[in-house]
Amino acid sequence: MKHMHIPSLNRRRFLTRTALGVTAVQFIPSRVLSASANDRLNVAGIGVGSRGGADVDAVAGEGQNIVAIADVDRNYAGKKMEQYAQAKRFTDFRVMLDRMDKEIDAVIIGTPDHTHATIALEAIRRGKHVYCEKPLAHTVDEVRRVTAAARQAGVVTQLGNQGHSFGDIRRLCEWVWDGAIGEVKEVHCGCDAFRNVYSQIGNLPKLSERPPVPENLDYDLWIGAVPFIPYSPLWVHWNWRGWMPFGTGCIGDWFCHVLDPSFWALDLDAPVSVHAEVTDYDPAKHGMTYPPGTKITFQFAAKGKRRPVKVVWYDGANRIPRPDGLEADEQLPGTGGVLIGDKGMIIHGSHGAGGCRIAPEKRLNEYLAGGQPEEKIPRVKNHAWDWINAIKTGGKAGSNFDFGGPLAQCGLLGAVAIRFPGETLRWDNAAGSFTSFGPANAYLRTPYREGWVS
Repeated sequence: MKHMHIPSLNRRRFLTRTALGVTAVQFIPSRVLSASANDRLNVAGIGVGSRGGADVDAVAGEGQNIVAIADVDRNYAGKKMEQYAQAKRFTDFRVMLDRMDKEIDAVIIGTPDHTHATIALEAIRRGKHVYCEKPLAHTVDEVRRVTAAARQAGVVTQLGNQGHSFGDIRRLCEWVWDGAIGEVKEVHCGCDAFRNVYSQIGNLPKLSERPPVPENLDYDLWIGAVPFIPYSPLWVHWNWRGWMPFGTGCIGDWFCHVLDPSFWALDLDAPVSVHAEVTDYDPAKHGMTYPPGTKITFQFAAKGKRRPVKVVWYDGANRIPRPDGLEADEQLPGTGGVLIGDKGMIIHGSHGAGGCRIAPEKRLNEYLAGGQPEEKIPRVKNHAWDWINAIKTGGKAGSNFDFGGPLAQCGLLGAVAIRFPGETLRWDNAAGSFTSFGPANAYLRTPYREGWVS
């Protein structure tokens, strides 16, 4: 292994250089990075009122054409529709794809989780390239079907875990592969944000209320394929993540961001077991919503030269525990992770291992005495550029569904486990089912309403 020798680089200078390196990557001109043709892609945005609108902006910022927008709420999406006045407007994505089939090269899906799969499968069936927000789908079965369909169709895909295209996540992988912290045996990660958003226990009594559906909203289409539940402003629009028929709580929202670095660096795929502990939560009473806090343990079998790995997820009321051997002044992230090896640890924040650093300082200095490892992973301009470039050059985006699908599946297995706290659910990935506790298999898929393809 060849290293760039840096004989005297203390911790503060090292972290400063790391931050500067990330900034530099983000501002490399596209004419330098891109090997693609100059032709613009014709892209449609589906669900643009919130996160999907930012994804559309990112693609447009790379010089691509936004030719159509579909959204079930003309008011919620109104500003984005005005911004892209040249784009044709639709309420139903199916009507858009029917009418503009030959005019659309690719789609961006920014709708709530429970509609991701039906939209993605329809777009893939038509040969469209797909950028879909995480966690890719609402159920494990949907993730597996979308991933398989994309692979069979040969379309270019990208999961919306934007940090996967950052410089820090690549640096973390290179450190792990270079043995910076030795063999990694455990990962502790999680998110302490928005506890009152993800757990809606206090709002459960309000579900008996029946307010009218706003005139600007096609609520039946918002519900999509999943079983119908009467309208409530408690979940339309922004708060749907806290309600399990539509979202998957904190783990569904953050897992694909926070575990992404470890998933990549350790070549994780499917766990062999999942075990959930919950705080102040009874699935029989509170199952419509997410717990106020979880601790979910995933066990991964050995793979190649890698030893078995335990990954523990914490959210809400539960925080990442402080590892032994860490200096008293070292701060742990509220949202992020800690990779624990037999020589040291790597601490990082969310979204692409932001601010990743080696600890304790003694191990950092020992490692740096030999210099930093060579860059093994190509740096990219940004997540949207990576997807666009892969489409134009016939390549693969970094978080394509073959990578992002298993990552999303892992988080969704945790979302199943919270319904059976205290049970160790053993997972057979080849069969796509739990082998140790049959009742959990009922939550791997959702029956679709009549008129929707299952």
